[in-house]
Amino acid sequence: MTRIFRSLVNFNYRVWVTGAFVSNIGTWVQRAAQDWLVLTELTQHSATSLGIVMALQFGPHILLLPLTGFAADHLDRRKLLMFTQASMGALALVLGLLTVLGQVQLRHVYVFAFLLGCVTAFDSPARQTFVAELVGEADLSNAVALNSTSFNTARMVGPAIAGVLIASVGTGWAFVINAGSFVAVLCSLGLLRVQELHRFERAIRTRGSFAEGFKYVWHRPDLMAILVMAFLIGTFGMNFSIYISTMAVKVFHADASGYGLLVSIMAVGTVSGALLAARRAAPRIELLFVGAAAFGVGCTLAALMPSYWSFAASLVVIGVSALTFSNSTSSLVQLLTEPRMRGRVTAIRLSIALGGTPIGAPLVGWVADRFGPRWALGVGAAAGFAAAAVLVRYLTKHRKLRIDWEGARLRVHMD
Repeated sequence: MTRIFRSLVNFNYRVWVTGAFVSNIGTWVQRAAQDWLVLTELTQHSATSLGIVMALQFGPHILLLPLTGFAADHLDRRKLLMFTQASMGALALVLGLLTVLGQVQLRHVYVFAFLLGCVTAFDSPARQTFVAELVGEADLSNAVALNSTSFNTARMVGPAIAGVLIASVGTGWAFVINAGSFVAVLCSLGLLRVQELHRFERAIRTRGSFAEGFKYVWHRPDLMAILVMAFLIGTFGMNFSIYISTMAVKVFHADASGYGLLVSIMAVGTVSGALLAARRAAPRIELLFVGAAAFGVGCTLAALMPSYWSFAASLVVIGVSALTFSNSTSSLVQLLTEPRMRGRVTAIRLSIALGGTPIGAPLVGWVADRFGPRWALGVGAAAGFAAAAVLVRYLTKHRKLRIDWEGARLRVHMD
């Protein structure tokens, strides 16, 4: 147990993760409420519209990539995070007031999704690389895993709260509550002991520093394989808002509480995966294969499940596998990258994993509308199996992967 929570010995990390947990709950309250608002209040169960919202929210990760990676590597990350978190809170408040006053329309949600995406594009690489400043290199993998535990524990709580709020006081108040939750993370950033942060060598400001990040990745087959896998699963696989909401509404005819419960049940799996990751001394590239292949299996099972509760059980499998994959990806990319390049490479990873949503989310939404939610889950399953094949190819070519029998046991060998 001590090994799992070893990063919490660090004062700065304890303060940060406490504030982030409160904010994460608010974030998941808003995500669930936004999906429900679009799917049931502003449209007639249009998964395509929901896909457009997701595309607008994650598209800026690609559009702003030259700036976001530069900002994460060259600016003071703590001050940058204070600005981005405050901006995200302000956007949630305005959208909440529009909804409470009954003035919200679908185009407003589109606009606020895009603005939130622009802010998040700067926030995400800075936030992920800031963890190294909080705990140092030795506990980086553990801190990343505990961050995932916090985020996904909030994922368990937030949608359930959203379901109750929507049913009792309306969707708009979920956005207002999320706005208030950003006060916690802003306070935690202000309470950090700045002198105890682990400062790393900052990148030198030169012309072509953005292109340098792409050149660095291009000459690293290990990073290239990880990024291709992240693109496949991030673009075509991790469209959970579409999968769960359309299955809940169109297949099982659930209400807001039933939808929120499904999201929370999936979070049980992601929390379990995060705790397993926290126990590991260091991430291994082989775990990417396990996560990707299990993700494909989980989506296949979910597509075939006949009842609400059997579908809910399959979401636990998807949650464990998705977290295993995403946490291993995040940790490996940071640990395999030298500190001065970390912000740019992390921004590239996020732009590939999240920025592919403008391609994948509308496509998956269209499949759900045209052929049904179960076929949309089939797209996610195919993405998981394809990502697993990419890693097998890399390990075979660059690590001389070979499988043979030793006696009665199957053995896997590689350099």
